[in-house]
Amino acid sequence: MLLFSLLAAAIAPGIALLAYFYWKDRYDAEPLPIVIKLFLTGALTVLPVMIVQRALTLWLGESPFAFSFIVSAGIEEFIKWFVLFHIIYNHTEFDEPYDGIVYATAVSLGFATLENVLYAFTEPVTFGMLMARALLPVSGHALFGVFMGYSLGRAKFSSGKQIKAHLWISFLLPFAAHGVFDFMMQTVPSGWLWVMVPFMLLLWLRGIRSVNRANSVSPFRLLKREEEVKP
Repeated sequence: MLLFSLLAAAIAPGIALLAYFYWKDRYDAEPLPIVIKLFLTGALTVLPVMIVQRALTLWLGESPFAFSFIVSAGIEEFIKWFVLFHIIYNHTEFDEPYDGIVYATAVSLGFATLENVLYAFTEPVTFGMLMARALLPVSGHALFGVFMGYSLGRAKFSSGKQIKAHLWISFLLPFAAHGVFDFMMQTVPSGWLWVMVPFMLLLWLRGIRSVNRANSVSPFRLLKREEEVKP
């Protein structure tokens, strides 16, 4: 029973956050099989990422800056971006800007969920610690996915030089946010971790703004409005 409870506590935050962002799609919900596939793909990237991170840690040492921006944020966000660009970016179901957010959060939360499960079963944890991880690392991964997916959506439906610019932003923005997040977690004393609250609040405000902006430019919003005014 305890093992089941730990497993449920480790998995629930990722599923809940994915459901939240999935249901925030106002106009054209994505096919669940594709979303689930990307969630599982994100989970499958955990093992190769851990191997690369271990090798880089042995090479670069234990510097908080190197760990935060290269070993953690650099590798993890690049792998997520690579998966999204090569699996879903040119897919026919990627047909509105908000889709980028759904697909990117699916990959990010798949990664974060399996990472959380491994943490729960390899470290001495309490339910309080798992709740803290739900509010910080898991929530953080979801928001990094929002930033990545929003810019991928803008790239998908832009033209000319804007495509390349948004593709670069789709990696660099979550990379920077993730790096700063990890650097704070590495360097801020445990008694001062409350300073993460305003930082997370800023991430959430930026994330919700991206969600609203992506929905506001959906090509399906006009179809929905036409349906609403029909007698």
